[in-house]
Amino acid sequence: MKPGITLPVWTYGGKVPGQEIRVKQGQEVVVNLKNELSENVTIHWHGYPVPFEMDGVPGMSQNSIKPGESFTYKFTATVPGTYWYHSHKNSAEQVDRGLYGAFIVEKKDELKTDKDYTLILDEWETAAANQKSSKQGMDHSNMNIDSMSGQNNNNGNNQWMHGMDHSKMGTMNMSDNMKNSKGQSMHMMDHMASYDLFTVNGKSSSFIEPLVAKTGEVVRLRFINAGYQLRLMDFGNVPYRIVTTDGQDIQQPLEVKGKLLPIGPGERYDVVLTIPSSSFEILDCTKRPAAKDVKIMVQNQDNKSVAQTGKVTTELLDITTYGKATAKTERRKYDKEFKMVFEDVMDHSSDMGMKYTINGKSFPDTEKLIVKKGEYVKVTYENKGQANHPMHLHGHFVRVLSKNGKPVSGSPLIKDTLNVKPGETYEVEFVADNPGNWMFHCHDLHHASTGMMTTVEYEGYKNPVKVDRNDLSE
Repeated sequence: MKPGITLPVWTYGGKVPGQEIRVKQGQEVVVNLKNELSENVTIHWHGYPVPFEMDGVPGMSQNSIKPGESFTYKFTATVPGTYWYHSHKNSAEQVDRGLYGAFIVEKKDELKTDKDYTLILDEWETAAANQKSSKQGMDHSNMNIDSMSGQNNNNGNNQWMHGMDHSKMGTMNMSDNMKNSKGQSMHMMDHMASYDLFTVNGKSSSFIEPLVAKTGEVVRLRFINAGYQLRLMDFGNVPYRIVTTDGQDIQQPLEVKGKLLPIGPGERYDVVLTIPSSSFEILDCTKRPAAKDVKIMVQNQDNKSVAQTGKVTTELLDITTYGKATAKTERRKYDKEFKMVFEDVMDHSSDMGMKYTINGKSFPDTEKLIVKKGEYVKVTYENKGQANHPMHLHGHFVRVLSKNGKPVSGSPLIKDTLNVKPGETYEVEFVADNPGNWMFHCHDLHHASTGMMTTVEYEGYKNPVKVDRNDLSE
């Protein structure tokens, strides 16, 4: 992963991230997952609005796949965009171990670019991984994905995915539950600080593969944040455009220069830029020591000398003001309205020393959002806690209406994952158009595992699959 650092990981297709699944809009996707692990697993298609039975949430849409068993995921890729897939069984642990990969659905009329790169951002706990591995040894059992339609890798060639190797990796057990002057749990802060290796496509530092192009070529960069940290990407003096967020188009994206691009956990941003006359680096300006090892070299084949980036900017791009606004419409009348207040509460019984609540309650005691098919639903997020809460709704997209009381002034903003910072308030809306009982949770999966989850449930929906509710996990 980095010079001098090797970690035990769980992989799809023998590497981290798992092999990219790339299909054309309209193609059928068929994935047969055979579990040769000693633990139950599933696959969740993060952001993609699959039919409910294909959502991959154990205890809700399916039963988790037991060792030795198989499950076939099958759906038609009608909605283009950049998505990703990951385990949704004990996902705070299994995603941490490397069980994730990119899922790309290319538009029929895809934006023409010369190069197309996928960049998956993640963080790792090196001490915890090696400590657990040395105690338990390595589990070399396999998980196999077969019969996958569509494309794989950036070159557009059809390939098969196979051979998942797995080994044990654990998490660090901490016990300091003191708070700092900002009211944050020191336990929580120490836990996040233990993520001491930041990676791009599973590599860090000099192991990060350069992105190669020629002067004047137009390059698309698909950023996927598979970790738990808000990442701040710096393009230096190179202008860039954001063409999609969470796979959904930005209207008339203008070039921006000298602003950091924030990417919250679970979010995706597609950036398009034109290669300048020399090579340059994309940096991660996240305020963590490990972020300094994230230097993505954009290597100009015509001139490999690296341009000086100059003064590092601290100004963040605000996606709610970016792009072209559409004509104003009359304020919608909603069939249902809900409010979700996020708080961080001390909990000495939790491994993190904290629990994370919605309206003062932890899952499974959180209030369900009960809807009917066809209803227009408005949800207000308010973060009264000290941590970022990237809220992710399964099976649907939300349209962001306002931030901190101010209407979205840029492009219509369609998301499936929205990072809500401490003190922020957002209003979002969605159409109840995909029947099922859907997970709605924070995508800092440690927060979800301690209670920051609820569900959107359709009145009268009958699950065709008999599921074991005791199998439910984040």
